Amino acid sequence: MLERVIEQAILASRWLLVPLYLGLAAMLVVLTVQFYVDFFHVIGTLTETDDSTIILEALALIDLVLVAGLITMVVISSYENFVSKIDVREGQDTPPLFGKLDPGTLKIKLGASMVAISSIQLLKAFVSVGKYSSTELAWLIGIHMTLVVSTLLMAIIDKLAFSKGAKEKA
Repeated sequence: MLERVIEQAILASRWLLVPLYLGLAAMLVVLTVQFYVDFFHVIGTLTETDDSTIILEALALIDLVLVAGLITMVVISSYENFVSKIDVREGQDTPPLFGKLDPGTLKIKLGASMVAISSIQLLKAFVSVGKYSSTELAWLIGIHMTLVVSTLLMAIIDKLAFSKGAKEKA
């Protein structure tokens, strides 16, 4: 009896994640507002800015879009993996990966997204290389390479752990 109550409480505790997912979803509003603040700032200063500044601003906008996509992916797939399946009606428009991201695949997609974001940060630093010391650039490259290697290792581990041969051994 006590064991069943404990198990039911543990199972019900997954619903405590919902406010966190809603908070992340609300962050999309913040990112959208920031995107347009930055976008209209670029438009407003277009005649007095040089090409490299416009490129940097475009990269900053791309960063915001990538982070927004990352949040969307985390919210939808995490909700489906840990809380409840999302009821989708037949013919309803859904993203291609909807309902198909298990936690392992999500980690790899998150890693790849972080590598993309890091790449943009690195590109921004290279465009304005004069603003950075050699040490700062080395740190940026080191952090980026750490993300690349970590993501590759996660993908390799996932492939080895969940390959057909590994499933047959289990």
